[in-house]
This record gives sequence, C-alpha cells and structure tokens, in this order.
Amino acid sequence: MTAAIQLPGRDDGSGGSGPLVIPAPGWAASYPPPVSRRVFAAAHVAAADAETIDWEATLRFRDHLWAHGFGVAEAMDTAQRGMGLSWDLAKELIARSAARAASASGGVLAGGAGTDQLADGESYPIPRIIDAYSEQMAFVQSAGAGVIVMASRALAASARGPGDYLEVYGELLRQAERPVILHWLGEAFDPALRGYWGAAEFGAAAEVVLELISRFGGKVDGVKLSVLDAGREVALRRRLPAGVRLYTGDDFGYAELIRGDAQGHSDALLGAFAAITAPAAAALAALDRGDLAGYDAAMAPTVPLSRAIFEPPTYDYKVGVAFLAWLNGFQPRFAMLGGLQRRRPARHLIRVFELAAAARALTDPELAVERMNGLAATFAAPERV
Repeated sequence: MTAAIQLPGRDDGSGGSGPLVIPAPGWAASYPPPVSRRVFAAAHVAAADAETIDWEATLRFRDHLWAHGFGVAEAMDTAQRGMGLSWDLAKELIARSAARAASASGGVLAGGAGTDQLADGESYPIPRIIDAYSEQMAFVQSAGAGVIVMASRALAASARGPGDYLEVYGELLRQAERPVILHWLGEAFDPALRGYWGAAEFGAAAEVVLELISRFGGKVDGVKLSVLDAGREVALRRRLPAGVRLYTGDDFGYAELIRGDAQGHSDALLGAFAAITAPAAAALAALDRGDLAGYDAAMAPTVPLSRAIFEPPTYDYKVGVAFLAWLNGFQPRFAMLGGLQRRRPARHLIRVFELAAAARALTDPELAVERMNGLAATFAAPERV
C-alpha cells in the first residue's frame, strides 16, 4: 500500500513542494542467508531514553536481521561503542544477543572485542592493552560468538610504531579459538584512530596488516575495511591470501564492491545493512541466482540513502540507522543513548526519509508517514530539530 506525505522544506524537483508518494516496498517478509557472499549487519541499540536501552526492541531488531539472512555484528561502533555504550553494557548486549541467536534458526553472531575499559586520551603500556583486549575476547568467545577485533583508541594513542601493533594483534590471534575478523576502522569513523597500524599512509598500513596475516593467516577469517575508498579496498583485497575475506565496510561504494569483478568480490560487514535490510537482502538473493540486473535494481537505489546517512560528520551515521528503525516500527521512540539523535538536523532527517522512500526501505509506508508527520510537527524549522 502506498502513502503520501507533505514534508517541510521539500523540493519536488520542479521548484514546487508537492507531496512525497511512498511506494509499497514489495520485498519478501524474509530471505535465507546468501550463499555467494558472507554478510553481517552491524546493529544499533534501541534506547528507551538517553540512559536506558530498550532491550526488547533491541533484540527484536536482531530477529529482523537474522530473518533477512544477515549475520549480526554485535556491540560495534554502530551500537555506539565509545559513544554511549560502555563495556559493561556491551557485555550484557553480547550475552543477550547470544542467547537470542541460540533460539533463532541459524542466527549467526559475531561480537566486537576492543579495549574500551581503558579511558580515552591516555597512553598505556602495551601489556595493559593486551590484557584489556584479552578480557573482551575471552568474554565474546565464552558467549559462543565469533570475534571481531575492533580498532583500539588506547593502542592508537600508545603504539610507537608497527611493531607494537604486530605484538598486540599477534598475542590476540594466539588466543583466538577460531578465526577472527580484523576491523580496520578509518579516521572518518573515529578521528582518534588516525595513523592506525603505525602508519599515516594507507599503503604502509596495509603492509603491516598483510605481515600480520602472513604470520597468523590461519587465525584470520577476514579484514573488515572501513576507509570509504573503493580503490584502496580493491587493492588490498587482491593482495589477501586465499581463504582470507575482505569484508567491505565502505558504506558509500558497497554495491559495486559486493557485486565484484572478474578478479573477485568483497563480502560485507556494514552498518548500512541495518538501514537497508530488506532491499539489500533481496539484492543478495538475486546475486545468488546470477541475476545481476535484479541485484542492481534492488541495491543501486540504496546507495544514495546510505551516502546521506554516512555524510560528514560520518561518525554520526548511527542517527540515521536508529531513525529508520523507528520509522519502520522496530522501536517505539526515536531515542538514542546520550541523546545522540539530536546530532543530525531536521533537514538531514527529511532527506534520509525521502531517499528511504526512493530505495523502498520504508517497510510500512503508512506507519512511516504517521511517525514522520509527528516528528515534523516538532521541527521549528527545517534547519533544526
């Protein structure tokens, strides 16, 4: 069923401000996990207020991701690690999601292990950083989840060069019970990670990662690369040894990177998947069938939406993910830990709404219109929330 809405400050493309018509999405209610690509959605947390997680809504959203064939990447930056989600809350989130995954049919779960027990802005001895990482890795493994080794602000602030990174990650890989995903998070997502891997230049940093994999290749499932540069991703992907995946974290260029070329493709671990779940699942199902036109038709319209959600300042992208989850009925209120939903202005939310309609990412158009009308009534002007 279609729906229509009159949005404040909207230009319909002809200089006018006519109503926006939202089409029925037309996607299936669920999709099996794809077989041609391995895909994870980095999930957000639904908040009851600025300080409290709405656990039922949070877990229900994970059910939605599993039902559409995605693995869940838990307690990552999408869930506001370092921006409202403490390690204590992350432990509870991982434990609850692991229990939920055990009750879901084939629910795949991987959890982020980092060092956020350590305060930001300080330098630490390398053994202390290893201990912090080890504590988190042990917890994730005890929950039965796969491990994603997150980038560490403490390590970025403390390392003297590539050797410290190789020491820390080498010890973690020795402790890994099964192959892990290494998360290379660029400074656009977290400015505190500038110069990660002990090198300011991407090529030099890539050499450190490749050296680590050459030493411990059997312990590395893949590298999740989030630097928003498709050319750099392809270059690294082509140098990875057989059996080591490149999980795209490029929320601007994922459509072509997942589609791939004659020399290979990227798998994916994306926060964008939490915003474009149904059309992305339909696209991946088409890819499994060898239907490249169907893949492009479903996935291509999601790219402008994702680029808007991840526009600078990129680290505020979580607002768009929570906004669409609320519009689609997966949480009762548009709220985030720390009141983060106020970090994006009204004009941004209006644009995200328009692009979500164009991508058929609004799964219940009537509900989305009802909720957007209510929110729009609170806008003092399109420039403010």
